[in-house]
Amino acid sequence: MGPHENPTDRSENQGAGRRKRMARRARMRRCLLKGCEQRFHPGQARQRYCSERCRAAAREWSRWKAQERYRATRAGKQKRNGQSRRYRERVKSRKPPEPEAVNEAARVIATERFFRPFLRPAGLLRELRTPAAKSFAALLFTRVPALERVEERERRWKRARDLIRRY
Repeated sequence: MGPHENPTDRSENQGAGRRKRMARRARMRRCLLKGCEQRFHPGQARQRYCSERCRAAAREWSRWKAQERYRATRAGKQKRNGQSRRYRERVKSRKPPEPEAVNEAARVIATERFFRPFLRPAGLLRELRTPAAKSFAALLFTRVPALERVEERERRWKRARDLIRRY
C-alpha cells in the first residue's frame, strides 16, 4: 500500500519548522491598595499592587494594623502602660522645680497708652500673686512691634477720617 494523496501529517502541510507559541500575558488586575485601585498588567503571577509605591504603602498599613491588634491584647496594654509611666517619670525629672509663689501684689509702672479699655480690662493687675502672672504683666507693658503697627494704622485712619470730615 502506498502513501495517501493528501497526507495530513505536520511535516508536509505545515512546513518543516515548529509553530511558535505566542507569549501569554496575564489579564489586567486592579491594584489592591485602597484608594489606588488602578488597572495594571501584573509582571508576576502573585503581583497584587501596581507599583513599588503602592507596595510600600500596603506594607506600612499592614504594620500599623498588626500593631493595633497587638495593642488590643493584654500584653500589649501592659507594655504600653509601662511606656507611658516611664515617659511621665522622664518628663518629671526633666522639669526644674517650680519656684514658690510670692503672696504680694505685683508693682508695674505703665505708660498712658496702655490704659485703653480694649487693651486692659479693669482690675487686671490689681492682685497678681503668681510669678507667671507677674511675667505676663511685664510682657503686657513692653513695647511690641505689632502693637506699634496697629497704633500707626489707627493714626492713619484717624487722619483720613478727619480729612474726609473737613470737605
